[in-house]
Amino acid sequence: VQLQASGGGLVQPGGSLRLSCAASGFTFSSYSIAWFRQIPGEEREFVAAISYTGGSTTYGNFVKGRFTISRDNALNTVWLQMNSLRLEDTAVYYCAADYEMKYRYSDYTCSRSILYDFWGQGTLVTVSS
Repeated sequence: VQLQASGGGLVQPGGSLRLSCAASGFTFSSYSIAWFRQIPGEEREFVAAISYTGGSTTYGNFVKGRFTISRDNALNTVWLQMNSLRLEDTAVYYCAADYEMKYRYSDYTCSRSILYDFWGQGTLVTVSS
């Protein structure tokens, strides 16, 4: 089982980045996928989630319409399009997958990092002028 997060980098405030999470080794289309982020020394924070069909999406309160999560089950990939980036968006971004979320997806459950089975290695997003 592997989740490979990529697409991070250095961007100026107000800029955009598109993160990718490529999956292999499991039946991707049966798993809900989420993005979390973490600043060193702080707790992991929920960013966005998408149900296994792509029919439901949930965002962290801080997103405020700036980010969009999407998936293509034929490509085993989830994307996080991030626009209007702010200095405070600087963090390592992780994608995570969970099978049981298929049966328990809600705005609350999908935001709980402890419920996710598999995690990618993270990709660093730095927003700086």
